[in-house]
Amino acid sequence: MASEEGVKWWTSKIPLYGQRTMVTLRSPTTLNYRSLCLGCFWDFTSDLSLKDTAYTSLALGAHTDTTYFTDPAGLQMFHLLSHTEGSGGESLLVDGFRAAALLEKEAPDAYHVLRSTPVSTHSSGNYGISIQPGIPFPVLNEHPVTRELYQVRWNNDDRATMDQWYSEADIDAWYNAARLWTELIRRETSLYREQLRPGRPLSRQALNE
Repeated sequence: MASEEGVKWWTSKIPLYGQRTMVTLRSPTTLNYRSLCLGCFWDFTSDLSLKDTAYTSLALGAHTDTTYFTDPAGLQMFHLLSHTEGSGGESLLVDGFRAAALLEKEAPDAYHVLRSTPVSTHSSGNYGISIQPGIPFPVLNEHPVTRELYQVRWNNDDRATMDQWYSEADIDAWYNAARLWTELIRRETSLYREQLRPGRPLSRQALNE
């Protein structure tokens, strides 16, 4: 990571493996960062004044970040700066594309529902803040021509009110599909846990293939 070639080699492995850890962090200035609503760097610690479960010590279920953006973050890097006399804090990772492939195989009707039903999402809670995408997106997003899955958007805590349905049957179908999806991504065989350590960041391909 001390050179441009090192960064190129390291990041080229992320699409292959879905995630990548650095043995040693030297100079993060060689990477290009995308500024989002909280800036380029998000500093997380327990702070209940921010009214967001990400800023607590609560364990969060498997989810994708920034579902409330029209163009969510595609690649994220996590770095534990300090863990003095602490315990817990494992990072939980799930291969969303593998999970989608399993869902399509095991429950094709549920897969169809999650790829065709738009889901409203938002980020709100703090005074004066409400972020929503330009349009609602399905959980599973496919290319309109090739039907290749290119994006997974799932965050149960950021889902907004879903009140636009064609029929009551559609409501039952979506919640049944969401239940099957949740059960699938909670399977022990779907989970990968990584304990972060200072000086050893973890990058993951957050949403896009």
